[in-house]
Amino acid sequence: MTYQHQFIEFLVRCNALKFGEFELKSGRIAPYFINTGMFDTGSKIKRLGTYYAKAIQEHFGQDFDGIYGPAYKGIPLCITAAAALSDMGLDKGYVFNRKEAKTYADKSAVVGMPLTAGTRLVLVDDVITSGKAIRESLETLKACDNPKVTGIVISVNRQEKGKTDENALTEVEKILGIPIFSIVTISDIVGYLHNRVIDGRVILDDTMKEKITRYLEEYGAN
Repeated sequence: MTYQHQFIEFLVRCNALKFGEFELKSGRIAPYFINTGMFDTGSKIKRLGTYYAKAIQEHFGQDFDGIYGPAYKGIPLCITAAAALSDMGLDKGYVFNRKEAKTYADKSAVVGMPLTAGTRLVLVDDVITSGKAIRESLETLKACDNPKVTGIVISVNRQEKGKTDENALTEVEKILGIPIFSIVTISDIVGYLHNRVIDGRVILDDTMKEKITRYLEEYGAN
């Protein structure tokens, strides 16, 4: 089993991946929803870090200096991914931004590894919609000797249209000028879970697959 397939089953078992009807911030009614807030124990967040670490190694090898997590959701992600990489024999730094400015003692806008203009960072986040939070984080980094963010890793690519007919992630990539990689895509999830029995139950049957297909016919973009 690939780490991507393991990750999909992990999403199911943590109840972080749900199927049904969910109103999104965009107003769309989606037949699936990913809630990364369900990784709420030490064992879950530790295991989540291993999947991010494997994706980082797959796409970047050792060609980076540290992992950056934008506050707030990116904070545990960058720490657990760095810890997992260390367990895999690759000891890299981590850093995250402060959401609010600190007015005493260490007033740095970031916490973690030292940064220079030559530092190469991989940014980790849960999902990306508009990229607004990441753009704000990049502005913060510019004021911290402007390290280079060489790429972004997220959990799931929903493969949905953004403001145009392009994939929302492709739009954000163009705005930021930074490549974005996901551990899995919604197509990966549907392909793997369709009629598969996990813990004694079928997670995604023919009816739900058809609902997802219709939804992606209207809103999907590869």
